[in-house]
Amino acid sequence: MKNVFVFLATGFEEIEALTPVDILRRAGIDVKLVSITGDEIVTGARGINVKADLLFENIDSDLADILVLPGGMPGTTNLMKYEPLMELIEKYNNNGKNIAAICAAPTIFGKLGLLEGKKATCYPGMEDDLIGAQVCYDSVVTDGNITTSRGMGTALDFSLELLNIFKGEEEAKSMAEKVVKM
Repeated sequence: MKNVFVFLATGFEEIEALTPVDILRRAGIDVKLVSITGDEIVTGARGINVKADLLFENIDSDLADILVLPGGMPGTTNLMKYEPLMELIEKYNNNGKNIAAICAAPTIFGKLGLLEGKKATCYPGMEDDLIGAQVCYDSVVTDGNITTSRGMGTALDFSLELLNIFKGEEEAKSMAEKVVKM
């Protein structure tokens, strides 16, 4: 069974967090929303309250096959400030495990020094924070164990790429057809 942790911080971009949850759960992948705030209810950038499945302090960090960071402001800043999450991301990367981020959140990988020599993308105008990366402007970029995406408008592409990583291209194409992705 594949497992995914999607991390929520106050001010996260709702579509970027929930689209991967929706697509991956439709495909039978166990996805957990994980709050780093200490509270189960986390308020997104547009004031939408989302109930997390788990609090960060209660996760078994070895259970996830991939860590996903939604963007949004101040969500990305709040994720970056949470040292236990930064340590977990570095641990996953060092072990070659999958990490993914969308919108402003790929800048976290850059600031942690994880993008050296890798292709990556992010929200337009934030490319300088993809430190060490070969900046790309595709909607989604996977280079090795790191997947990055540009923003809310690419959330479905991002989610389908995560599905591709887990279950392959045919499953991703089938899901794209099911959700009428043109």
